[in-house]
Amino acid sequence: MKILKLNPENPDKELINKAIDVMANGGVILYPTDTVYGLGANIFNKDAVERINKIKNRDSSKALSILVSNLESLDLVADVNFKNWTLINRWLPGPFTFILPKNKCVPSFISPNDKVGVRIPDNKIATSLARIFPIVTTSANVSNQETLSNPQDILKQIGDSIDLVIDVGELKSTTPSTIIDLTDFRPSLVRKGAEILEFTKSEEFRELSKNEKKEALKHKFKGIKINK
Repeated sequence: MKILKLNPENPDKELINKAIDVMANGGVILYPTDTVYGLGANIFNKDAVERINKIKNRDSSKALSILVSNLESLDLVADVNFKNWTLINRWLPGPFTFILPKNKCVPSFISPNDKVGVRIPDNKIATSLARIFPIVTTSANVSNQETLSNPQDILKQIGDSIDLVIDVGELKSTTPSTIIDLTDFRPSLVRKGAEILEFTKSEEFRELSKNEKKEALKHKFKGIKINK
């Protein structure tokens, strides 16, 4: 396992390229985002994605979210209509995951249905890592265990079976992204996370019931039509 220490404000491009090469060759990395540290891999490499599920002790039938490098790259993995584009453009890059209709190129082992969660973090390292191909984005913790804020503690929890660590030190946040489902008539709040207060002050949305949230986190939520 390699550990690379990077400056989050001015990351070394050569070191970023090394991390991309690791993922291109089927590796799994630990990297910072604008919320928490995440586990990343090439979304098109099934073995690497299965490794992430194993590291997290996570049900492989559950959908994983995708990180892309910029707004222009969203069309690579998701179908974004004008209404959704307007909302997304207000909030990304930022600490949000938006569930959208997925494009056919997204493998079923990432999302087994017709939806996909997409992130563009406000983090130079994270977005640089996805500039060649989209990558998996999921919190670097064992499922249902505490989300930690520095690589040393994270490795104690998840073990050392990853291939590369990008270490920027302690993150200020242990709060994951806010998840918003945009596949229905009105945005639906799936998970309250970072900057939730700002979002709820600015957007009209519907908060899901407990059972609906479970389905939405699998990216299976069909929604209930609501008339204004």
